[in-house]
Amino acid sequence: MKDSRESLVEKLLIANYEKYYRLAFSYVHNEADALDIVQEGAYKAMLKWETLEHEAYAGSWIYRIMLNEIFSMLRKQSRTGITITTMDQLEEEPAEEPFDSLPLREALERLSPRDKALIELRYFEDMKLEEIAEALNENLSTVKSRLYRCLQKLKLSMEE
Repeated sequence: MKDSRESLVEKLLIANYEKYYRLAFSYVHNEADALDIVQEGAYKAMLKWETLEHEAYAGSWIYRIMLNEIFSMLRKQSRTGITITTMDQLEEEPAEEPFDSLPLREALERLSPRDKALIELRYFEDMKLEEIAEALNENLSTVKSRLYRCLQKLKLSMEE
């Protein structure tokens, strides 16, 4: 018989799979890498569901796992200096995201991965500040001040 935490983690992974994929893809810009990140994150979440202390924080807990996987992949890519691109990806037309061609996308790309995560979780994933604080394992007041600074950086970057 499944524990309620295990069932909850499984349901959240299934229900939010596309959100996790979009988040990963926004960092690695590669379908295969984004899929690897989400699969590895889902595997780790299912493997470690017993470490989830409070069911109320399950969503944030999974986002933290996904962000850790993303940051891990980015570290590996920066160490090797290699990003894998297939011929199919070169021939594909760019994905049509509502903000893909706007200066906002370029400004987001200039942010550090942690700052970008903060903006994306708040405004693109519509997470509450408390959930973001839990996902990033930071104090709520720290998240609020970082968000304010990130928005200021975005504003300045877009004015350039």
